[in-house]
Amino acid sequence: MVNRGPDWMRQAGRDLEQAEDSRAADRHEWACFAAHQAAQKAVKALHLHLGQEAWGHLVARLLTELPDKAEAPPELVDRAKILDNYYIPARYPNGHPEGAPFEHYGRLQSEGAIEHARAVLGFATAAVAGRPKR
Repeated sequence: MVNRGPDWMRQAGRDLEQAEDSRAADRHEWACFAAHQAAQKAVKALHLHLGQEAWGHLVARLLTELPDKAEAPPELVDRAKILDNYYIPARYPNGHPEGAPFEHYGRLQSEGAIEHARAVLGFATAAVAGRPKR
């Protein structure tokens, strides 16, 4: 079977670019969601690189399911937990008690989400290259 990990990693990079573009356009809810997607795809790429499939959308869980040789540091898992909060509420009005998603996200959230996604991508990229980033 063909290893699709590189495809997932390239898409992760593209999703991170989308997060940055959305932040610049003041579409902070989309920046947060795209940052989550970038991190999720990067970790799935790492799983594929290691010869295993990964299912689901929670980046923190995907990180904790990595084998010991690619174990994610606890602070990275904490960053992923923040990103996981952007998977549904950043897109759906019923993810908040009231208001549209865009009314709940601003520059602080999108900048933080992008920073956390960069950290996850950096970790996954380094692990794929054989030099774990701790």
